[in-house]
Amino acid sequence: MKKSRFTEEQIIGFLKQAEVGMPIKELCRNGGFSDATFYKWRAKFGGMQVSEAQRLRELESENAKLKRLLAEAHLDMHALKSVLGVKR
Repeated sequence: MKKSRFTEEQIIGFLKQAEVGMPIKELCRNGGFSDATFYKWRAKFGGMQVSEAQRLRELESENAKLKRLLAEAHLDMHALKSVLGVKR
């Protein structure tokens, strides 16, 4: 996945500016991102504080690591079954 140019703190700052009343078109133009990106961020980070966004990032990376471990375990099990000739 492509790394964002903006940190969670910056993204939440943009969202807070929009909540205060800054027009979204102007905010996007000044920040250098598209309207679609803004709405994607709002769906993901809307109503969050910076600490919550950082915790979300940690949980997402931990979840990805666990998924990789599970996939490797399934591959190992499949390889062992094929070597031992066990039918499913």
